[in-house]
Amino acid sequence: MAQNLPLTVVIIAKNEEANIEEGLKSVYNWADEIIVVDDLSADKTVEISKKYAKVLTRKMVNEGIHRNWAYAQAKNNWVLSLDADEKVTPELQEEIRQEIASTANAAFDIPLKTFIGSYWVKHGGWYPASKVRIFRKDKFKYEEVQVHPRVFIDGICGHLKKDIIHKGYPDFEHLLASLNRQTTLEAQKWIDTKRKYTCGHMLWRAADRFFRKYVRKAAWKDGLYGFMIAYCDSLYQFLSYVKYREIINRKKIIQDKV
Repeated sequence: MAQNLPLTVVIIAKNEEANIEEGLKSVYNWADEIIVVDDLSADKTVEISKKYAKVLTRKMVNEGIHRNWAYAQAKNNWVLSLDADEKVTPELQEEIRQEIASTANAAFDIPLKTFIGSYWVKHGGWYPASKVRIFRKDKFKYEEVQVHPRVFIDGICGHLKKDIIHKGYPDFEHLLASLNRQTTLEAQKWIDTKRKYTCGHMLWRAADRFFRKYVRKAAWKDGLYGFMIAYCDSLYQFLSYVKYREIINRKKIIQDKV
């Protein structure tokens, strides 16, 4: 049996009892350490995770800060970051084993194979949609913002070829619920960073996003699924703007009452 890799798998989780065990099983027999950072789950996420991993409890207030804290808890310098609805294939496991044994790279991005229900979305920029998921923790940092934080890497980022399987959304209801949550955070991010955003900007970006997803990135090839991801990408701009204006108007009403 091959020796466990000197690598820590970190999973951020909240109420993921339906998803997390599959991902934990996919890394359990070969990663040296597995850490689940649980955001006050109200289901059986912690109970399931304790069978495979060390569980730390911490409320997420800011995604970038939360992730940086989580990775800092790893005992190994190499960290593999997974979401709770993701798993590592045996092919990716072997590729990771080969690459980190001798590389001088600071990080690697990995293709994500994302599903809506049982349908693998292949177009519209959803595949390979590679993300930086394995890195040396002393060479990597997330931007400390609430939503869609950027990554900063001190060194070269390589590219792995095998996939992470991402069971992204059980159905369209979950896709739309995620859109609602993310646009709320995006609107607050615009407020916090004092971004000036007009209706004209929103309309242009909403139209541009739909065109790029549906036409240029060929989301139409995925039929109804492709239309929905292009539509949701466009709607993201609209909803973020509406919520942004709502926050501004609410603050103005409070100030007028003072």
